Amino acid sequence: MALAIIAPGRNVAVWVENIKKIDPSITVYVYPEIIDKSEVEAVMLWQHPKGILNDFPNLKLICSMGAGVDHILSDESISPELPIARIVDKKLTFSMTNYVIMGILNYHRQTLRYQINQKKKVWDMSRPEIPIRVGVLGVGELGGDVIDKLQALNIDVSGYGYSQKSGLTYPYYYGNQINEFLKKVNILVCLLPLTPHTENYLNLDLFKNCSKGTYLINVARGKHLVEEDLIEAIENGYISGALLDVFRNEPLPKNHPFWESEKITITPHIASVTNPDAAAPQIVENYQRMKLNQSPKNQIDRKKGY
Repeated sequence: MALAIIAPGRNVAVWVENIKKIDPSITVYVYPEIIDKSEVEAVMLWQHPKGILNDFPNLKLICSMGAGVDHILSDESISPELPIARIVDKKLTFSMTNYVIMGILNYHRQTLRYQINQKKKVWDMSRPEIPIRVGVLGVGELGGDVIDKLQALNIDVSGYGYSQKSGLTYPYYYGNQINEFLKKVNILVCLLPLTPHTENYLNLDLFKNCSKGTYLINVARGKHLVEEDLIEAIENGYISGALLDVFRNEPLPKNHPFWESEKITITPHIASVTNPDAAAPQIVENYQRMKLNQSPKNQIDRKKGY
């Protein structure tokens, strides 16, 4: 039996080192140098070549190398019978929440405006704070933690999801209540999972239904956002600006209009980065559970897409 890591262009040496340190008995192959594909019963994936798993006749388990699994589910050649597990890491949640709160407070205290004013040597004491009402799209593990921390800061926050929930400590909207939710907030944080339903979710129609001048923070997936629609929404005042950490094409092409916009802040997909030290034990545990014919921990629901 063997575990194969398939993550083209990514340095996985630290992953291999951590896995072997935990369980030296595991044979680890790294794509493309996989000696015997019939020996591989588990794979770790990040942006794998679509269809490649058809070459592994004895595959029993798929592990994402991060919290997201959309890069796996987009491969329609993968058998629906294969279990898929994702990484759950408190440090991922900690980093994501801190990033989002940073973006919210920077908008609240107008940091970007003061940076621009400094370059122009402008002393402007007007509007030192913008009243904020935050809305979080997606109230799963990450979104829920963001909301908890915002409540601790006494920041007005609401959540939106697809299914009804009870017992929450914040205003919650679901299903066809999206427009009611959008009118309540002036900062919109996207933490939705990427599914066929949520792809292109952040589009011009949605922006038009936002409170005028809403600020957007997208830390979920680049495919949630219709990028040209954001430019138009900013030009027409539906959206006042954006903090973006994820993009359809990464690295962001140098000719992309986002680079030139003073109203868009870009970071290079660093809001929350998987830590191999914390993730490798989960991979090893699920590998060992597979050997015992047990279901993996943190297995996703294929129908929901997360």
